[in-house]
Amino acid sequence: MAKDVRTRIRSMILGSELKPGQRLVEDELCERLGAGRTPVREALLMLQGEGLLARARGWVVEDVDGSQIRAIFESRAAIEGATARLAARHAPRKTFDALLRLIEAMEPSEALTRAELNRLNNEFHNLIVEGAENPLLAQFHERTQFHYWMLRVPILFSESEIMETNLQHRKIVSALIARDEDGADRAARDHVERTMAIVEPAIHL
Repeated sequence: MAKDVRTRIRSMILGSELKPGQRLVEDELCERLGAGRTPVREALLMLQGEGLLARARGWVVEDVDGSQIRAIFESRAAIEGATARLAARHAPRKTFDALLRLIEAMEPSEALTRAELNRLNNEFHNLIVEGAENPLLAQFHERTQFHYWMLRVPILFSESEIMETNLQHRKIVSALIARDEDGADRAARDHVERTMAIVEPAIHL
């Protein structure tokens, strides 16, 4: 029960339903999730261990320290590169087909909202992680996801930047289809580094 509650609260944090710095009240969470106090408290303790929550006269959604931006992106680049390398080795063809469909869905259009773009992008990278077939690496990926997305939420990418990002996605998938492990690693790392080049200056404004 506690693991289920933890998963639901984590999704609320990663989906920005619960904002950085927001205070959480156990009784309100119990009512909102339809869960008892014990599993909610256990879930909050687990999320504290993952770095998503902090205790400061109650529970607070952890905020991102702007001074750690480079460290966050460096960690993300290493994880994305490693998972892409393994996905090139292990992932089935159906995973590549699904990635190509997501790329098409992420092309800029009037119907594509920021929330939907974030959801599709998240699904894209999670599919690569699944394709890597490495549960421990998947845990590392999940633990960096919170900090990574909290940095990206306030940034509004331009249409040209979205198009460039999708071209980077295509390079990753091309390497995966070719079973080019080195190429997939490089393309995934380059993708994160290029994103950092957009995000870092904007956060320091």
